[in-house]
Amino acid sequence: MKILVTALAASSMLALAAPAFAAEPDGLTLPPGFHATVVGDFGNAVRHMAFRDASTLYVSTDRPSKDAANAGIIAVRLGKDHKIAGEPQHFSTVDNGTSILFHDGALYAGSADTIYRFKFAGKELVPTAAPETVVSNIPRRSAVAFDNKGQMYVAVGGSGNMCVDPGAPKGSIPVGINPCPDMNTRAGIWRFDGAKPGQKFQEGEHFATGIRDLNAIAWKPGVGLYTVMYGRDATEKNWPNLVSAADGNNIADEMFLVGKDADMGWPYTYWDGAKKVRLKAPEYGGDGKTVVTDMKYATPVAAFTAHVAPQDVAFYTASQFPAEYRGGAFIAFHGAGGDDTGTNDVGYSVAFVPVDKSGKAGTPKLFADGFAGGKENRNGKKANFRPTGVTVGPDGALYVSDSQKGRIWRISYGK
Repeated sequence: MKILVTALAASSMLALAAPAFAAEPDGLTLPPGFHATVVGDFGNAVRHMAFRDASTLYVSTDRPSKDAANAGIIAVRLGKDHKIAGEPQHFSTVDNGTSILFHDGALYAGSADTIYRFKFAGKELVPTAAPETVVSNIPRRSAVAFDNKGQMYVAVGGSGNMCVDPGAPKGSIPVGINPCPDMNTRAGIWRFDGAKPGQKFQEGEHFATGIRDLNAIAWKPGVGLYTVMYGRDATEKNWPNLVSAADGNNIADEMFLVGKDADMGWPYTYWDGAKKVRLKAPEYGGDGKTVVTDMKYATPVAAFTAHVAPQDVAFYTASQFPAEYRGGAFIAFHGAGGDDTGTNDVGYSVAFVPVDKSGKAGTPKLFADGFAGGKENRNGKKANFRPTGVTVGPDGALYVSDSQKGRIWRISYGK
């Protein structure tokens, strides 16, 4: 199936609109009617999640050198109360964190440069069979999604914040490499046959390009492939005479409906969420005002303030939540990783973007907040919790994972 590139009206979200909230465990705040419970704690390296069935959950990890006991993939049974039942089991050494999902009964998970497939015999919690290599030689860790025909989409970010000469003198004004060498080998999305083992990255179909960094990718049934991309950093610091601090905060993290041959703009351009225009990057001659009129670049379906750090996206395909949430996208915002309290300390939350049956996105809004533990904690060093994964469970609840303490919450409606 050929997916057409769709240009939807961009929806700027410079400050997420917050509904009335009620207090919840760990200081979380949720819309009326929703309630959070703690599923359990899995260690300080938890990333994304995948359900095999209503009582079996698999959790990916990252940074195993800092937490060897929690390395690899964590498998756990959940009780009728939706909490950990029994001792979590660890298997494999896969530590990517951003690639874990079930497809056709098998668990797909990624390491630093390879995507593996784990097959299960019967109801075994931990697979006894050795994993199969599905795609190897990936330039860096990847994010993965499947369409409804079994095609696998592998997103790989660029080599850095900007595409510049790494040997340039320290402190010099960055100059972009043109053309950027990343564009043919990474900084994009590649498509593979998800059922075929032993593929090399170079054998994949180059599906889309222009990605700076990307962890959040998902397929919306009946519509297509969506991504939520990290925007560029430090533009206002490198070019303070061209880009103000306020303008820097408007350099968006962007959500796209990605069609074949789409170009999301990195490294040559960026999206200004306040002006709702694409601007030329300063290292390629931009001045913070020059609008890019080249129609080859995709328009985001939604835009968020800088540095919210989208880590995961999940479409709500269940029926437990009210109708306004059905078909829409939940996004885990990890928040800025630095220690710049008092600047653009946003993120550390879960956002919701309404998406209708045609794929048109509505105005984003705040769904779950309070993870950081107060405004003074909204930075990567102090935050109590930082959302990394979101997934919809077979029970219709939304599950959210955290990278600080490895906690997972279940958010349900009406019960």
